[in-house]
Amino acid sequence: MVVLGASFDTPAENLAFAESERFGFRLLSDTDRAVGARYEVLRPPGDELADYAMRIAYLIDPEGIIQKSFEVTDVEGFAAQVLSDLASLR
Repeated sequence: MVVLGASFDTPAENLAFAESERFGFRLLSDTDRAVGARYEVLRPPGDELADYAMRIAYLIDPEGIIQKSFEVTDVEGFAAQVLSDLASLR
């Protein structure tokens, strides 16, 4: 299993954030928002949070097919939800 995160921040900002939060996974930089556009996490123009990606997560199988998507609203319970869904997909 591979866990990746992405944000619109610069690599230096991502590194500082990942270190401060003690992330155990890679946090990728999408400063041109090309990946965000492909994964449909861009907010509409004029949205007060348009500078930030929507919190969406995907379970992607080894063939690159999205098996499940999540709108992350409960950060505390999210990991348990993903692990449960992952187990049901196996």
